[in-house]
Amino acid sequence: MEPTLNVGQRVLVNRFLYHFTDPKIGDIVVFHPPAGADQGGVCGVEHDEQQACPQGTAGKSDENFIKRIVAEPGDTLAVRNGHPVVNGVIDTDEPYIRACGSGGACNLPKPIRIPPDHYFMMGDNRGESQDSRFWGPVSRDWIIGKAFATYWPPNRVGIF
Repeated sequence: MEPTLNVGQRVLVNRFLYHFTDPKIGDIVVFHPPAGADQGGVCGVEHDEQQACPQGTAGKSDENFIKRIVAEPGDTLAVRNGHPVVNGVIDTDEPYIRACGSGGACNLPKPIRIPPDHYFMMGDNRGESQDSRFWGPVSRDWIIGKAFATYWPPNRVGIF
């Protein structure tokens, strides 16, 4: 999630919010990714190399990840120059990201549809992030909560 978060930085997470409202695009969330994500990324289905992973593995990892939601259930998603193209609209107003570069996952022009009750996550360091592009959308049930503040180290304390 660099540059938004540094490695080793600690965050506070609201574990109750999503019992009352749905997660939304732009939220930074802590979640369990699909099984295999913590081993470099395993997609749950065969897919075209020109598209993001459309479905994660059936099981969830025990690891906690933190990423930003870029697409919601029912959305179509492609990726252009590291920016999400959601329902045909590219979001280039992302001042918090680190540029993607020329890696294969920076351009995934064939759209996928996000399954019901799933969210597509991307890290802010788009060229280096292992995220839903590689291991698929995340089940809403696997979202732990919304990150809302940092508390460590003291010189990086703040609110999102």
